[in-house]
Amino acid sequence: MNLSLQDPFAVAKEYPDSLIQTFQYGHSTTFQFNKKGDYLASGTSDGSIVIYDLSINGVICLMESVHSRPITSLSWSSCGQYLLSTSQDWTCKLWDLNNCETPLKSILCDGPIWSGMINPNNSQEFVLSLFEDKPIYYRNEVVKLETEPEITKHLTLVSVFTPDGQYIFMGTNKGYLNIISTKDLKLVHSFKLANSNIKNLVISPNGRKLAVNSSDRIIRQIIVPDLINDDVENWEFEVEHKYQDVVNKLQWNSVSFNHNGEFLVASTFGTQSSQDLYIWETSMGSLIKILEGSSEELIEVKWNYPRCMIASNGIEYGIIYLWSVEFPQKWSALAPDFVEIEDNIEYQEKEDEFDIIDEDLLNKKRMEEEDLKVDIITTEKLDARGFDLTSKSFIIPINYEQSLAN
Repeated sequence: MNLSLQDPFAVAKEYPDSLIQTFQYGHSTTFQFNKKGDYLASGTSDGSIVIYDLSINGVICLMESVHSRPITSLSWSSCGQYLLSTSQDWTCKLWDLNNCETPLKSILCDGPIWSGMINPNNSQEFVLSLFEDKPIYYRNEVVKLETEPEITKHLTLVSVFTPDGQYIFMGTNKGYLNIISTKDLKLVHSFKLANSNIKNLVISPNGRKLAVNSSDRIIRQIIVPDLINDDVENWEFEVEHKYQDVVNKLQWNSVSFNHNGEFLVASTFGTQSSQDLYIWETSMGSLIKILEGSSEELIEVKWNYPRCMIASNGIEYGIIYLWSVEFPQKWSALAPDFVEIEDNIEYQEKEDEFDIIDEDLLNKKRMEEEDLKVDIITTEKLDARGFDLTSKSFIIPINYEQSLAN
């Protein structure tokens, strides 16, 4: 089969350009897509979790007041069955979405939690960044990570796993980037990137690029070295591009890469342009698109890789805005000889249009074409953009009786 016909985004732009949908169920403080891109989980200010099914654009799971204070972060497991939620109520909870009534694990920390993330290789392990305390790694038990062997009073604000789950990148309030090995939970590398808080760390899905958003109004795009190399002392993190607005001095709220790291999107903070999203092309570092349409300042921004979609939530009303690619219907994809015209034109007869055709020759040609075997059973392993079509993702069960009752 023609893969370009299977995926409409294969021949379109690789970044969204139009606001197509909004979600609002409570005041969304954070949200996250699952790896397959068919679900969106939203954490609200009253401690509830709402899960949307993007195929029907509706709520399929509502976990009311699972936390007593606003939720600060959500993280899906690679398989899509488990969801980690962190909150200002000092707790983090790991949920099995096969049964959302009680958490699989619940941990009470020593303070509010900035963020949490599940290990891509193990859905039962996760890392937490705490407010004014050392970060925590959970592996059958709570382990506090030592990230400041020489420099004291460093607070870890954000932690992210590398795509292979072998290392944890941590950003501090002093502008340092600490790298922890998940094998022995030891600090293997540390260096200074900026003179201010590191607010966001985002690693591209291919593991080649790192985006660092700091309070100095600069987003640094860094080339990630080969982390398989055991010579950690010779790791070199080269700053490839710096993204900033030298005219308006914009502060950036959040950043995110697309599926291959070719584009970077960021939300702005506290200005007249805070309702817009900025998209850069990462190879040259040039601004290519500003997404408009929201009615409030945008906080987090996330990229849904399989659906070529960007989402962001507002700070005032807590609405989730979704941008995607709008592509016109092309009838020529169904009939190759179909031609679209804007105005009436005078038809010109072809020279051989009404010639007498040998029916025997025509039937012979049709028989030869019918003898060609067309495989309509074998499933393609990759789509037009290289996404694995054979990977299985967890499907959240729906209680239809409870839905009808509500």
